[in-house]
This record gives sequence, structure tokens and C-alpha cells, in this order.
Amino acid sequence: MAFEIPKDNWPGEVRQVTIGAAAADGGSRSHSVVVGGAKALPFIYTDAPTVNRPKIALEISDQFPKDWSKILLDVWGDVTNDPGEWAKAVENLGADLILLSLSLQHNGEETKPEQAVQAVHKVLEASSLPLMVFGPGQADVDNDLLVPVADAAKGERIVLGICEDKNYRTIVASALANDHLVNSRTPMDVNLAKQLIILIHDMGLPLERILMDPTTGALGYGIEYGYSVMERLRLAALQGDSMTQSPMLVTPGYETWKTKEAKVGTDVPPEWGDWEERGIQWETLTAVTLLESGADIVVLRHPESFRRVSAAIESLSAARELA
Repeated sequence: MAFEIPKDNWPGEVRQVTIGAAAADGGSRSHSVVVGGAKALPFIYTDAPTVNRPKIALEISDQFPKDWSKILLDVWGDVTNDPGEWAKAVENLGADLILLSLSLQHNGEETKPEQAVQAVHKVLEASSLPLMVFGPGQADVDNDLLVPVADAAKGERIVLGICEDKNYRTIVASALANDHLVNSRTPMDVNLAKQLIILIHDMGLPLERILMDPTTGALGYGIEYGYSVMERLRLAALQGDSMTQSPMLVTPGYETWKTKEAKVGTDVPPEWGDWEERGIQWETLTAVTLLESGADIVVLRHPESFRRVSAAIESLSAARELA
């Protein structure tokens, strides 16, 4: 008697979102990146075919990131002093997307809008990859920096972040005026994630221009709760809830490299092992875990983590396609 693998047939699916505009679309990117489209839980290859594999973004900074781990600064080297050169290195590595993080201060003074715009221009000129630009995470400062950035990158279909409940009106207005997307970030809570999507959409931004960032913790730092929230959001999307059907973006690189295990190499127990390998493993395991919970974009920092997560996506996707 033949064994028939049981299948789930879901009524809903994750919305497809296009990031970046090529010349034919009025931009200067070499191509666009499409995320989302899932019709089943991650890598459950018996339920539905792959639509779009998860994508990997590498994070760079608009200036030398003094708060980054020495491991990261050493592996990237001199390119950390110039966002344009850093963007080239990221593209040469094979990343799908670039995330440019804007700093709160330059030389002890608050970052000026023109400095943020200059950094964005450098990245757009140096690399042809689709771009995401995130502010430093303070609502008023993010507004001050992202509005001129949105104007300067008009037509490039970039992702603007961080779009939160405190500042979404300003950032969404800029996205509407310049044909950009937004990254909707909320604390780890299903209802808050859904509510902010509703508020953003009520302003007139199409759902096809919204990414959902439910946030998460790193391995050992709350990842279980973050995983649970993402899984519940994905289940709601597949069950047909349109306000949870946005593709999910998470930042395991940021979360990992602020932990003691990844950031600190001295005065730690010897059984922790090699510092660099520990950090890479921490970032890789965090990212792959979040991919299993439904992440459509993971943002990483270390080149070797990028290689390992890329291999994991390739392996998991190939298993689905061969079935």
C-alpha cells in the first residue's frame, strides 16, 4: 500500500512585495528583488511549491561603526570607513539587498540630513543592489533624516525604516510621495504588528509596499518568544488574514552582535571556544531559526554568516523542489 504524504491546503498566502527599481521602472538598480508569496509554512515542500526563496541583506553603516564588534570590523577592514566601498564589497559577496543604517551622530554632533543624503547617494552610485535605509531608531531623528533621503532616492523604490507607531505618519507620507516602501516595526506582539499595518494602509500606502518587522531576540535572548510571534503571524496570513500577509523582515545580525557571547572575546569562560567562530555560529543559528519561523528577509552582518545562511537556504529550498 502506497504511503500518501498528508498535505495542508491553506486559503491565504503571503503578499509579494517588490524592492528596488531597474531602469525600465524609472530607477537605477540592476534588478528588483521580490519577496513573499508563500502559500505554506516555511520549507514544508509537500504543501505548496516555492514562490520566492527567502532573501539575505547585509547591513552597512553610513560611517565607521564604533559600536560594532571587533570581529566584524576586522573582517570588513577599510571599507567600513566609506559606505560606497562597503556597498561594493557587499554586492561582490553576492547579497540580495543592502541595508544602510544611519548613525545618530557624526563627530559628536547629531547627524544632519545632508550627511544622510550623501551616504545614500554614495551607496546608490557604488552598488546596483536594491537598497533599504533605516534611521538610528529615534522617532524624531528618523523623521528628520528619512524625509530628505526619500526625496533624494525618488524612483529607486527603497525601503524606509524604522516605521513605528510614533512616527509612521511622516515616513508613510514620504514613501507615498516618492514611490518607496516602508518597514513596519513593532515590539514582539501579534496584535501590535497587525495594528500598525492597518494604520499604515489607512494612510493610503498599498499593502504591496509594506514589509512587516515583528522584531526578535538573538539565540538565548528571547528568540523563543520572537519565533512564536512570527509563527502565529504566518499562520494567520495563511488562514486568510490580509493584514498579516506582509512579508516579514528581521535583523538577526543586529540582535546577535550586541550579545556578550558574540561581542566580547576577553574575560569569558574558556569553554565558550573561539570568539569569531562563536559569533558566526550565533548569528547563523539565529538567522536560520527565524527563517524556519517565516522570515522572508534576514539582515546579517558577518560575511561568513552570510555564506552559511545562503547555503542553508539553498539546501532547504532544494529539498522542497526535489520532492
